[in-house]
Amino acid sequence: MKMIVVFEKTPRLRHIGHLDLMRAMQRALRRSGLPLKYSQGFNPHILLTFAAPLSVGMPGKREIMEVPIEGEMTGEAFLEKLRPALPPELPCLWARPVDDRHSAPMAQLAAALYEAELDETPSGLSDAVTAFLAQEEIPALRKTKTGLKPCDIRPMIYDLSLNSGKLRMCLALCEKATCKPDLLLSSLFEFAKLPRPHAIVTRTQMFGKKDGAFYPLEEM
Repeated sequence: MKMIVVFEKTPRLRHIGHLDLMRAMQRALRRSGLPLKYSQGFNPHILLTFAAPLSVGMPGKREIMEVPIEGEMTGEAFLEKLRPALPPELPCLWARPVDDRHSAPMAQLAAALYEAELDETPSGLSDAVTAFLAQEEIPALRKTKTGLKPCDIRPMIYDLSLNSGKLRMCLALCEKATCKPDLLLSSLFEFAKLPRPHAIVTRTQMFGKKDGAFYPLEEM
């Protein structure tokens, strides 16, 4: 059996890297006394996986991990044991058991919703967002393992809106195509010819895709 777990990485921990986050969660799982599955070999470790790493500096409101366990257990019983072992800044919000054959969240991931809170909203940004989305192509330079490469990010932008000083972005996040929030923000403000304000970007939700529609990843 596997447990799909939703947790929050609060703003206080936003500068913690992915490996440190994984180590913190592994320690908490060991302290919890849960019946966990371990790898084989000389250095057994918990078979813990995350749907997608968070960039350093980015909080996450509904992050998802998969924890294989021995035997059967309800989501409520799992949380009851794990929550006391975690710091307040890393709360677990929800859990549900699935069969071992259930596809991993990482394999089902298709998109993510982000919220960028701007410290100031430049005049004309709302009109710029509308014009930005009206483009058939949005050329950009994306970082890859072999250097910067030109790409069209327009197909990777599913939604973009401005409300009360916050930019809401739904962007592709999968193996075939990923648009990072920083790349979108750079492209948007360069297109608008506006100074880019400081922004704290939070990943608020992840999605899978089925029959052409997006669903919360934890429900897939």
